[in-house]
Amino acid sequence: MVLKEKRYFYKHLLVLTLITASLGHGRVKFDRDIRPILSNHCFACHGPDEKQRKGDLRLDQKESVLHSGKDAPVIPGKPDSSQLFLRITHQDLDERMPPKKFHKPLNESQIQLLKAWIEEGATWEKHWAYEKPKKAELPMEGKDGSPIDRFILARLSKEKLAPGPAADPRTLVRRLHLDLLGLPPEPKAVEKYVSSPTPNAYEKLVDALLASPHFGERLALPWLDLVRYADSVGYHKDRLRDCWLYRDYVIRAFNRNKPFDRFVHEQLAGDLITTDDPDERQRLLIASGFNRLNQTTSEGGAQAKEYVAKYAADRVRNAGAIFLGTTLGCAECHDHKYDPFTMRDFYAFAAFFADVKERGVGYPEHTQHPTFETLDQKRAIKGQIADFQTKRKNIILPEEGVVLDEKITALKVRLKELENAKKWPKAMVTTTATPRMVRLLPRGNWLDDSGEVMRPAPPSFMGNLGVFDFPDETRPNRLHLAHWITSGENPLTARVFVNRIWKLFFGKGLSRNLDDLGVQGEPPSHPELLDYLAVNFMENGWDVKQLVREIVLTKAYRRSSQHTESFRRDPENRLLARQSIFRLDAEHVRDMALAASGLITRKIGGRSVKPYQPANYWFRLYNTGKYVQDKGDELYRRGIYTLWRRSFWHPSLQAFDAPAREECVAERPVSNTPQQALVLLNDPTYVEAARFLAQRLLKEVEDDEARLRRGFLLTLARPPSKAESGILSELLAKHRAHYTQDEAAAQALLKTGEKSADATLPAAELAAWTSVSRALLNLHETITRN
Repeated sequence: MVLKEKRYFYKHLLVLTLITASLGHGRVKFDRDIRPILSNHCFACHGPDEKQRKGDLRLDQKESVLHSGKDAPVIPGKPDSSQLFLRITHQDLDERMPPKKFHKPLNESQIQLLKAWIEEGATWEKHWAYEKPKKAELPMEGKDGSPIDRFILARLSKEKLAPGPAADPRTLVRRLHLDLLGLPPEPKAVEKYVSSPTPNAYEKLVDALLASPHFGERLALPWLDLVRYADSVGYHKDRLRDCWLYRDYVIRAFNRNKPFDRFVHEQLAGDLITTDDPDERQRLLIASGFNRLNQTTSEGGAQAKEYVAKYAADRVRNAGAIFLGTTLGCAECHDHKYDPFTMRDFYAFAAFFADVKERGVGYPEHTQHPTFETLDQKRAIKGQIADFQTKRKNIILPEEGVVLDEKITALKVRLKELENAKKWPKAMVTTTATPRMVRLLPRGNWLDDSGEVMRPAPPSFMGNLGVFDFPDETRPNRLHLAHWITSGENPLTARVFVNRIWKLFFGKGLSRNLDDLGVQGEPPSHPELLDYLAVNFMENGWDVKQLVREIVLTKAYRRSSQHTESFRRDPENRLLARQSIFRLDAEHVRDMALAASGLITRKIGGRSVKPYQPANYWFRLYNTGKYVQDKGDELYRRGIYTLWRRSFWHPSLQAFDAPAREECVAERPVSNTPQQALVLLNDPTYVEAARFLAQRLLKEVEDDEARLRRGFLLTLARPPSKAESGILSELLAKHRAHYTQDEAAAQALLKTGEKSADATLPAAELAAWTSVSRALLNLHETITRN
């Protein structure tokens, strides 16, 4: 077959394959098959944006596509009489749609799908994400399994693809620790489960990990990406600020399994929630720091009015993505081109935040605020005082009364010390002011005051959901917005959250686009499963731990990531016949090394820390940007506590794709670069961790073979293969000989890091094992979750 014929053959084979794949689900479905075509190729000129609409034609609304007139774009059952089909197949290329200058031509498979849809009656559907989720009837497949497994098995059965085998116990226990804690398991935990890998033992392990204080750190990390948490203001000099108490709030909320709807209320409107408990009031104010996480400026000459507009737009853009998984920010300057959000919706949404007190230009205001530790101590002391006072009323002997009085007095002195605001750290919380006037800004122009004054309101096409049913003279506030977001009638919130949780445990969401469930996003691979999870989540009281537990107890979660047939037929694992393989997040790559070496400091919460960083890295930002590295245990805190400067965030985390956190990030990119290997080999954090791992192996185990096995168990939760042992034994022998002959080189290697090498160990031996440990920490498998 000549080259030209081959191209022709494969082109038409591809067309046939795509059509067959779509029709394999049954009839052509508008929302799954047709709307994405119209959205990508037509909506820019024939969609929601009135000012950009051509020919007074809308293709995003049923009534304009399927009206009864002779010039209707679509006449059901009659593609050859439908203007839409005639224009996309027009012989004259100048008349064919989309126009050439749009540079988005339709391919043959898309044209045939549109034709098939019209022939089948052109059934119209509302976009799936804007329909309230409903529980579908459970499939017949896998009756003895969980509802999640049944939905997955039903899809696999339809695709005639068998599910993969279960993961081996070692892989499973490591996977579970990494997914729930972001930390590797200790060998004892691995061996305990491997010795008896029963369903009951697995369930107990799941519950133990959910109860760990490190669970909150694990779930907090993606949330901090969403809310663009950072320890600096972002603009101009990118000055540092104090908002770490908000990070501690997030960790604490996930650890204490705060219902997700309450979690949303406290962040958006903690300052507006009424309570008679002054300590609870302080906790709510910390949560409200969410509203202060935007970038700010204090640059000389900056216009306050401009930056007030920027801050408002930031909050709309990010709140829409964080809670609703929408691109509401696209409506700042014009009506949304793809989704039914208008400019009015954008500025009405912005009006909810008009009462947040802040400076347009200037360093953000801070407040002296007690830590959660202080608040917990106050609560405990108040309880003790109340108990002693009750006992005091009931005692008979005077000497007992004296003792109790002394205890009460001492507790009151301690309470007064805790209530001394001068000793509290600074924090950024939300305080309210008289709501400023918010106008619709024509084309987003902050100088133009001609626009309509906006009243706070949710996106009009979604409705008030029963939350805003009050007179016009009552101004809706952020607490109303929070209740609207978490209303059981809101079709987006629960779907968005469970989709993101699913991604943590399978590598991708059921709908791939974690920050856009709109028409430009991807329909879910398992729509009935996504809706089941969303409805169940709300019915279970927005219980996050229960949602996580339900997912990780499934057979789908416990499958092996090795499944040849699945790789061949479904390389992206959208059908979930197997588990997924993905690299650890940047912070967890670091945590892995610190944990395996035994260096890690497991303290929960507290100020952001400054680990090792290249000299003068901040100098490029501003010549006064001096970095003062921490000392002692603070150097070995988990990655989530690393100080986050937006302009120059930590370079080793940056190398592993951690974001700047200037905007909401729902999913980090995953790259594979030489710089990553260089970080693992040469960053002082990893060299020092390798040295301590080496010390651990030399002190805990007697011979080389056992030490290699121990090193593998600490990093990979499995013993090495014969080939792996052979390679590392050769490396060990080579470096043993080298460092025995070159004592100075051994000493130079062992000086890396703040902690001194163990003087009781021979330098050459420790250096040689440090080289082996560096290799272990640099393995692809070490930084990968299988």
